[in-house]
Amino acid sequence: MNAVPTLVVIGAGPRGTGLIERIAANAAGLYDGPLDIHLVDPFPPGGGRIWRHDQSPLLWMNSMAEDVTMFTDETVRLAGPVRPGPALDAWAADVREGRTEPGPDVAADPALRGEVEGLGAADFPSRRLQGAYLRWVYERSVAALPPTVTVHEHRGRALRVTGPRGGRQSVHLEGRAEPLAADLVVLALGHLDAEPDDEQRRLSGFAGRHGLVHLPPDFTADTDLSALRPGEPVIVRGFGLAFIDLMVLLTEGRGGRYEDGAYLPSGEEPVLYVGSRRGVPYHSKIGYVRPGERPPLPRFFGPDLAEELLNRPEPPDFRRDIWPHVDKELGYAHYHRLFASRPERTTADWTVFEEKYAAAEPGSADLRALVAAAVPDPADRLDLAALDHPLDGIRHHSSGAFQEATRAYITADLERRHDSGHSEDLAVFLGLLSVYGQLTRFGDIGEWWHGFFSYLASGPPGPRLRQLLALSRAGVVRFLGAGTTVETDEERGVFRASAATVPGERTEARALVEARLPDPSPRHTRSTLLRALYEDGAGATATGLLAVDPGDGRVLDRDGRPYPRRFALGPHTAARTSGAFTRPRTGGPAFGQNDATARAALTFLRDHPVPGDAAGPDD
Repeated sequence: MNAVPTLVVIGAGPRGTGLIERIAANAAGLYDGPLDIHLVDPFPPGGGRIWRHDQSPLLWMNSMAEDVTMFTDETVRLAGPVRPGPALDAWAADVREGRTEPGPDVAADPALRGEVEGLGAADFPSRRLQGAYLRWVYERSVAALPPTVTVHEHRGRALRVTGPRGGRQSVHLEGRAEPLAADLVVLALGHLDAEPDDEQRRLSGFAGRHGLVHLPPDFTADTDLSALRPGEPVIVRGFGLAFIDLMVLLTEGRGGRYEDGAYLPSGEEPVLYVGSRRGVPYHSKIGYVRPGERPPLPRFFGPDLAEELLNRPEPPDFRRDIWPHVDKELGYAHYHRLFASRPERTTADWTVFEEKYAAAEPGSADLRALVAAAVPDPADRLDLAALDHPLDGIRHHSSGAFQEATRAYITADLERRHDSGHSEDLAVFLGLLSVYGQLTRFGDIGEWWHGFFSYLASGPPGPRLRQLLALSRAGVVRFLGAGTTVETDEERGVFRASAATVPGERTEARALVEARLPDPSPRHTRSTLLRALYEDGAGATATGLLAVDPGDGRVLDRDGRPYPRRFALGPHTAARTSGAFTRPRTGGPAFGQNDATARAALTFLRDHPVPGDAAGPDD
C-alpha cells in the first residue's frame, strides 16, 4: 500500500490561493489519488500578509472592484480547464443579496459589512475587503478539491527546505521540532522584507549618530511611523504607491479630514517633502468605462515573436532586441484607438496607415515619419520616452513656482485619465497588460520595465491624487522635483535633499523615509528560507532574482538544472508578473503560471507514486 503523497505550499496569500484553485481545476484530469497539501504561512490563508484584515481601513486597493478577479477566463493562455468565477464587485453583490455567505471577516466587522453594502463596480475597495474576497476564493478552491485531497494549515514560518535533488524534501518550520516531509514543495512567498543595502546602512548609521529618523524601504502598512513628529519636515524619496500609503497614514490616519476639496489638518501631521527620479506621482488609474472597440492585441509582440527571440543563439538584450517591438505594440494600440475615436486628429486612412505601420521596422525613422505625417499634433502621438521623463529639461526659478506647476500637472493628468475622449490611454493600458504577458517568458529583464509599467498602468486611484492636491494646497505635502538626491551633513546633523528641477533649492530635515518596496533579490532578502535556498545552490539572475524554469516554475540551480521537486512563483523569482490577480479578460499571466505549476506538480505525483515503505525525507 502506498503512502499518501505530500505537497507543501509555502505562502498562503493570493499566489498560494491561486495555485490551490488550479490544483482543484486540474486534479480530475491528471491525478486521482490521495494527496495531503500543507499550507504554511504566518498570516491567514487567502489574503496573506498584504491583504490581511489586521491593517488600517484607510488603505485602499489601486484597482476598481470590477477590475479584480482571481478566476480564469478564455483569454488566459493555459493548458488546464477554465473555471470562471466572480470578480470582486460581483462577489460583493452576491454577499449583499444573500447568494454567498459573507465570511468571518465581513460578518464580524460592521465597517466591512457596510463597505460591501455600498460597493459599486467603479469603487476602489479597501485592502481589508480584498482580503475578505481572497479568503472566500481560498475556501471555495479548497472545497473544489477532490475528496481524496486534504488541506492542512500551519500558521507559522518555513525556515529551510532540505533534501536530495531526486528524493523527498524536508520543510523545517519555526517552533516545530520535526520537519514536514514533502514529495513536492512550492514557494509562493509573495513580497518579502529585505536587509538594507550599503547606502541604507550608511544612512541608518548617520541617523543613529545624530539622533535622526531613517526609515528604509518597507511595506508602509507595517512601518512604525510614530517617530515622525507633528509639524516637522520629512524628506520622502519615492512617489509611487508606497508614498500614497504613507501620505494617507500620516494625514487621515492622524485625524485630518477632507471637506469640499480642502484638507483640514489635525495638527498631528508632519510636512512631507517628496521627490523621486521622475519627480511626479504615478499616473492616475483610468476612471471611465471602456468605450468602443478593443485594440486587437497582441499584434506586433505576441507569442510567435517571443518564441523567435527566445530561440536566438544569444539571449536577447531588452533594450536592443525587445523594447523596439514593445514600443511598436503600444504605439499600435494607441493609434488604433486614436483613429477610431478622434479621426479629426489624423490625416490618413486607417487601413492605409495600418498597412504601412505593419511594414515599418520597429524603432525606425520610417516608422516615426509615418506617424508624424498621419498625426500632425505631437500631443496626439505616443512618446514613451517623454512619458517616462516628464520633467526632463524643465527648470523652475523657485520652489513655489514648482509647487504650482506640479499641481497643474497632476490636475491635467486627472482630467485626461477621467476623460473617455482620451481613450487611447486605455488602449495603451491594455497594450501594457498584453506585453507583460509575453515578457514573463523572458525571465529577469531588469527593474526598469517593472517600474515603467507601474508608473503608467498601476498608479493610484483618482481620489487619492485629488487628496494629494488638497494636501499640497494645505502645505502638508511639498514637491521636490526630478532627480532627487539626499546628502548627509555631519557638521549640522541633518539630511539635505535637492533636485535638478529647482536649481539651488535645498531642504533640510531630521527624518528621511524611503517610500518604496524592499529589494526582492535573495542577496538582500530577510527571508531565512530564501537565503538558505540560495546558499544551498539555487541559482539567481543577474539582478538577484531566484532562477526558475519559465515553463513550469521549477527552481533552477546555479548550472541551470531544475530541481525536480521544488517550484517557486511570485515577485522574488525571474518569472515575476504584474500581480497574483488581474483585471478580467486581460490574459492573467499569473494564472497561466499557476496552471503550469499545478499541472507539473500533479503530473509528477501521478508518475512518481510514493511507496508504502518510503524512506524519511532526509534519507
